[in-house]
Amino acid sequence: MLDTLDAAAVGRWCASGLAALRRHQVEIDELNVYPVPDGDTGTNLVLTLTSAQQALSRGLGTLPEDGATAHGHALRLMARGALLGARGNSGVILSQLLRGLADALGVVPTVAGRALAGALRDATTAAYAAVARPVEGTVLSVVAAAATAAEQADSDDLRTVVRAAAGEAARALARTPEQLPALARAGVVDAGGRGLCLLLDALVEVVTGESPPGPTPVTRTVRPPLTAVRETGSTGYAYEVQFLLDAPHDAVTRMRAELATLGDSLVVVGDGGSPAESGTWNVHVHVNDVGAAVEAGVAAGRPYRISVTRFADQGAPAARPEPADGRAAVVVAAGVGIAELFGGEGATVVPGNPSTGELLDAIRATAAARVVVLPNDPNTQAVANAAAREAHRLGVQVSVVPTRSPVQALAALAVRDPQRRFADDVIAMAEAAGACRYAEVCHASREALTVAGPCRPGDVLALVEGEVHLIGSDLVDTCAAVVDRMLGGGGELVTLLTGADAPAGLAEAVREHVSRRWPFVEVQAYPGGQPHYPLLVGVE
Repeated sequence: MLDTLDAAAVGRWCASGLAALRRHQVEIDELNVYPVPDGDTGTNLVLTLTSAQQALSRGLGTLPEDGATAHGHALRLMARGALLGARGNSGVILSQLLRGLADALGVVPTVAGRALAGALRDATTAAYAAVARPVEGTVLSVVAAAATAAEQADSDDLRTVVRAAAGEAARALARTPEQLPALARAGVVDAGGRGLCLLLDALVEVVTGESPPGPTPVTRTVRPPLTAVRETGSTGYAYEVQFLLDAPHDAVTRMRAELATLGDSLVVVGDGGSPAESGTWNVHVHVNDVGAAVEAGVAAGRPYRISVTRFADQGAPAARPEPADGRAAVVVAAGVGIAELFGGEGATVVPGNPSTGELLDAIRATAAARVVVLPNDPNTQAVANAAAREAHRLGVQVSVVPTRSPVQALAALAVRDPQRRFADDVIAMAEAAGACRYAEVCHASREALTVAGPCRPGDVLALVEGEVHLIGSDLVDTCAAVVDRMLGGGGELVTLLTGADAPAGLAEAVREHVSRRWPFVEVQAYPGGQPHYPLLVGVE
């Protein structure tokens, strides 16, 4: 049993937590509210913590920096490794939890109960800050409950505090279906929250020497899920304002609140630090009152590289075009054919489901001063944003265009113009991607109830913008039907990307259908080679 958390205990916790995640990896992957075969939360958590353990193993012999304690040094190594190895939203959130613990405990001489409780609260704050629109019923709710229970234990006994935190986390995990209707309909708990509970149980085992009770098996009820609703920024704001800002953390917090009242699409990212420390921040917001947005930055610190764009003026010639050199595009591609397409457009290609470090390496390998990143998957966007923050610290200007499908990335790359200012080019790419509607066709991996009705394993599902629109039994017929549905809303160009398991002749059959039904629509078809999805569709 331990009275304090030392460096050796941190190492044992990391190893034990990783072992627990590996044991439950498949189970966590299957806690997926979509009836499609690509759930990977458990895999992403394992890969992220594996990177943390590798960084810890390599760095334990190095000297702590900035007067950090040995245990603080170990936690910082874990946090840094997790950040660079983070995969998916779950991995990014885990890296921020570890960063919050490391920041709070880095200079604390002895980690007793109250110190750990405070660190869990800081970790919760860091995790919430990593998510643009926090949603309750997720891992965020679970870690918040753990922090609250640790504080309410009001004890310096480390064993009492870790038991309280782990116990309340388990109860909060059980409540996640009550907070998130999609989980309730699926009859599951939150996957990321389940992973966090395993990590807290591992901490209990390290501190107390007691093996926690085995987790209750997670089974699905007969109530399956609905798919998620997509969110976009409002068209009610006329200007995009961006600037870099040198300011202390607490001033940025006040500025963030002020900007939130002025507009939307607010993103403020920086290099962290305590509330008293200054740092460099990248600020982006859509507003109608440009002056008020800039004044909020002035009140917080020193804004510079201020860029203001009026959306109505897109496409107008730039007064001072930037040189064509010094730019690059980094694109995530799951599939050999898709990678070849992006490579043909001059982009640097990174394989699907990359880590933060892999994306950062690709950004640095371009040797460009300005880089645009196209993640092509909602779950990769948080990783791309983390890589962009890290690249900024190295002096590289990185903009992430939130593409959610490879067909959107193809549309974005097609409008690149090196004669435009970089910021204007990024906006043009984002607009092109947003104007490209996308669909995915796959086979259902399990029984579920979708907004299009019930499905069974093996049924053909057609998802438009991530939501199930059609359920069929024949692949070709369903592919043709979803293209019809998309073209019913207008369109001049259809892009088809066939998957690795697509039957021969699928693209040609869909092309012939479009030529008969929509004779004035152009069709482009390519072998994409992507897993899980026999066909990806883009309509522009």
